[in-house]
Amino acid sequence: MAYEDEHFIDSTKLVWNYSFFADEDIRQFQDGTFCTAYGKFGNHRLRVLDTDGFYFAVWAPNATAVSVIGEFNGWKKKLHPLYVRQDNSGIWEGFIPRLSKGDLYKYHITGFEGTEVEKADPFANYCELRPGTASVTWYFEKEWNDGEWMNNRKKNNSLNAPWSVYELHLASWMRPEKNNETAFNSYLQITEQLVPYVKNMGFTHVEFMPVMEHPYDGSWGYQGTGYFAATSRFGTPEEFMYLIESLHQNGIGVILDWVPSHFPHDAHGLYMFDGTHTYEYADMRKGFHKDWNSYIFNYSRAEVRSFLISSAHFWLNKYHADGIRVDAVNSIIRLDFSREVGEWESNEHGTNENLEAISFLKDMNRILYRDFPDTQTIAEEASDWPGITTPVKKAGFGFGMKWMMGWMHDTFRYFKLSHTRRPAAQDTFTFSMMYFYDEKFMLPLSHDEVVHGKSPMIYKMPGLEWEKFANLRLLYTYMFTHPGAKLLFMGNEFAQTSEWNYKSELDWELLQFDSHNKMQHCVKDLNHLYKNEPALYECQFEPKGFEWIELDKRKEGVIMYKRKGKMREDDLLIILNISAQNFTGWQMPVKGKNHWREIFNSNAVKYWGTGENMNENLQVIPVDKKKKLCEIIIDIPALTAMIFR
Repeated sequence: MAYEDEHFIDSTKLVWNYSFFADEDIRQFQDGTFCTAYGKFGNHRLRVLDTDGFYFAVWAPNATAVSVIGEFNGWKKKLHPLYVRQDNSGIWEGFIPRLSKGDLYKYHITGFEGTEVEKADPFANYCELRPGTASVTWYFEKEWNDGEWMNNRKKNNSLNAPWSVYELHLASWMRPEKNNETAFNSYLQITEQLVPYVKNMGFTHVEFMPVMEHPYDGSWGYQGTGYFAATSRFGTPEEFMYLIESLHQNGIGVILDWVPSHFPHDAHGLYMFDGTHTYEYADMRKGFHKDWNSYIFNYSRAEVRSFLISSAHFWLNKYHADGIRVDAVNSIIRLDFSREVGEWESNEHGTNENLEAISFLKDMNRILYRDFPDTQTIAEEASDWPGITTPVKKAGFGFGMKWMMGWMHDTFRYFKLSHTRRPAAQDTFTFSMMYFYDEKFMLPLSHDEVVHGKSPMIYKMPGLEWEKFANLRLLYTYMFTHPGAKLLFMGNEFAQTSEWNYKSELDWELLQFDSHNKMQHCVKDLNHLYKNEPALYECQFEPKGFEWIELDKRKEGVIMYKRKGKMREDDLLIILNISAQNFTGWQMPVKGKNHWREIFNSNAVKYWGTGENMNENLQVIPVDKKKKLCEIIIDIPALTAMIFR
């Protein structure tokens, strides 16, 4: 509600002195816990004294004057001044009658020592198409039709549900013209193409690289200026909502990349917002990221924490997102991140923790899981910092999952070796299970691993062409049968042969070749297998869900393990042959059921394998009925993964 009696409204003035805040809003804002600040700050359509218009509110604590400038007043700074609240909150506000939806505007701010800046609205829900940098007056007109998903998504987003995430960059997944870097598909066109593709491929979730407004295409969205605005590159906010709604209607969850770690120095953005370091630390030992040439949020400032928590809350609330993946967590929590001795200052305890940043992340997770218990927060955190996915009430950070970067690095290190060198490096392969249960991990094969000279997935693999494809099928099967959630970057599913290029679309033309088309088929089948086999997800974060069966065949290059569900009859046996040697008549002792069948073989012809040494009719020999021991006689093709049920 508005509090019209607190401020006199003179309808003859261009800006009416009008407040939209309650005292409790101000208290929470200054306490760092105002999680719905987007409902008060920014621009909001209102009707005051029977007059339609837009209310504006902006935080500029060191400003001496703030006005709204835009197309409607010829960008003149003196026509629509805002009023500063008399409570030391630093909030400037006012109601401008007869403004329309879709008007361009900025804030003209006279700040410290008379500096004058023109800033986009930090809380705007829609922005002018780049290279323009203005904000746009807007209100959502979306009636959601994803009720079935929202009512049942607790099951789909739980940690004992399958999580196979397709990570993609909206601009370069598919374009209207392959190499025209200025042409994009709209949100509506992307919906038509993406939703049936993801559904057919069997992914359970998509993860969009940042869709929050950003001025530079080459930042991939990680240098954002609009923390409450979906980028206008592809259409309106409602059209992005439609994309999410369509994914939900087809049983697919949506994760949004979110960047609370840093922001760029663009003139219209958050940097030096009111002529001072409003959003960023003033001490550049804490306030500047030299790696990314960007500025670090001042987590010690309660109003900044309210801004960031509100941003995360906004995307889960207004856009029905199923989770957020928090970028660069390690850089947030460490004072010495990417800094040499002498370039950082320790905290009050003499250590390298950024205590206020850690407090912010804990508050964020506590609030988000309180308000959206059927979603997940996911940390991109590359160190061994403890407690990332431990609940806040148990002194942890409170994230739902964490990217398992160690697994990714070790896996690449192992698979890049020729098959003759792998036996000596087997400990690298098995090391992940030594610490897997320390956190709740997601296994990422992400965009960062196929750019900047790291090579595409297929060319990380050694050997001749058939060996490269066999190795990649082997790696993917290993990922899908390893405990934990999964993430695969776009193009990886069909073995893209070039590094990812944000200026172009994926090399979809590769699908005319059997090797790539059948690789895509392999990933599709692995996705559906993962979703349909409870042993692969029911206990994926519990020690009882995994068991090593055979690690003593280093010379032969054969590794075996079990995945276990809640029911013993759901158990799966996985066999990986990382050598280039075929084995026939391999005798394998098993305990439990004496009926087994092969349900997946990466050497199948349909996956561009040779089709040799398949196990269509398994020979099972009882060894000890009382102890339920038997022996399976199998054939094991070279560079092959097999799954038995």
